[in-house]
Amino acid sequence: MRKGLLGRKVGMTQVFDEEGKAVPVTVIEAGPNVVVNIRTPERDGYAALQLGHEEVRGDRLNRPMRGQFAKGKVKPQRFLREIRVEASDLTEFAVGQEIKVDVFNAGDYVDVRGTSKGKGFAGAIKRHGMHRGPMAHGSKYHRRPGSLGAKGPARVFKGRKLPGRMGGEKVSVQHLKVVKVDPGRNLLLLKGAVPGARSGLILIRDSLR
Repeated sequence: MRKGLLGRKVGMTQVFDEEGKAVPVTVIEAGPNVVVNIRTPERDGYAALQLGHEEVRGDRLNRPMRGQFAKGKVKPQRFLREIRVEASDLTEFAVGQEIKVDVFNAGDYVDVRGTSKGKGFAGAIKRHGMHRGPMAHGSKYHRRPGSLGAKGPARVFKGRKLPGRMGGEKVSVQHLKVVKVDPGRNLLLLKGAVPGARSGLILIRDSLR
């Protein structure tokens, strides 16, 4: 059964393993999540769970959203995300059921998805890692993006690496090890870095690899 959870990034720290080696970890406050809706192959064409994270006042939502929560008799949630599951696993879940951080165990491997930090407008060197030109006084070419292609097409092809807005995109990191699970505080410690700023929304799935 594939597992999934929504949470917020708390920050980074380090823990020590049995050999006394420092292990860099990202702390995630994961869950508890609420099953808001269940997608079935017969009705929706696919099998998935719609999870809600963080209770919010009903007057902060529009009328269609309030109606969706009222239909399932679930308290309004700030974030909603769908987790694909196998159709045979749907019988283990019910609308209103809570899913907590203890669905994962230390030693598991997970895939994490978050929104990277927005860095504003950036040049081609910072944004794409291009090499700069000579820095000599005679050179009139230092940090520019370079040739845009042949003269014949008389246009810039799509996908050309140019300066522009950097960051603020969905980023996935695969195969991170779960170092520790703290059910009492709803904390999940993952080895390594996780995309996004502190308190950013994080989607955690068990690893596909």
